Amino acid sequence: MPRLVLCQLPVLVTLLLASVCVAQEAVLETATPPKSNTAIVPVPRDGNWMKRHESFNERVQKGNVDLLMIGDSITHGWEGAGREVWEKYYGDRNAVNLGIGGDRTQHVLWRLQNGNIENISPKLAVLMIGTNNCGSNTPEEIAEGVEAIVDELRTELPNMKVLILAIFPRGEDDTHAGRQVNMKANELIKELADGDMVYFLDINSAFLSDNRVLTREVMPDLLHPKQKGYAIWAEAMEPTVAKLMGDS
Repeated sequence: MPRLVLCQLPVLVTLLLASVCVAQEAVLETATPPKSNTAIVPVPRDGNWMKRHESFNERVQKGNVDLLMIGDSITHGWEGAGREVWEKYYGDRNAVNLGIGGDRTQHVLWRLQNGNIENISPKLAVLMIGTNNCGSNTPEEIAEGVEAIVDELRTELPNMKVLILAIFPRGEDDTHAGRQVNMKANELIKELADGDMVYFLDINSAFLSDNRVLTREVMPDLLHPKQKGYAIWAEAMEPTVAKLMGDS
């Protein structure tokens, strides 16, 4: 073999290996696309969920809506353990409960895009959602889910103010894994507030003891409030709600 060819062999081998590596990297990039954030992909649920969703649509079609409460089972519970408290604080405020047990951010987003806020002009929406995402989404993903909901509300109802509540505490204390996820998500969610049309309110300390313990007297299962918990919620939120609705 000529000397010139022998000298060029190492270079040719190096170039060939490099091209193989580049090709392999391209295949890997194609085969493993980045994981999508499920918290921002609108999806419905089956069964009674759809019936409740449709009942919301029927209610808002009647108009006369000044206040929306949007969320999951914790918001849904205003019709159960929180019924008397609801009547006291919101019975005369043309308030509509848009809470469904088990909902995650993606389910609320779908509902808002499919009739829950159509042809109405509320003064204020109170949003508290995300705790059901904590087992399957990161704090960053949950915050993105909440942001997507806020964006939807601002787009469809630009004259309505939005009050985002910090995701409520769950578990006995701060060592609870779900509470840790929610706390980190809250730190990101609060950045969505602009002080003009979007506000953030953290009332979580009202539910906790001085050493940040959540008792079963407030939330029997350390997640869902009982009547006392709903009273705490309403009382802690009232000054902000009154201000944003123009009551004071």
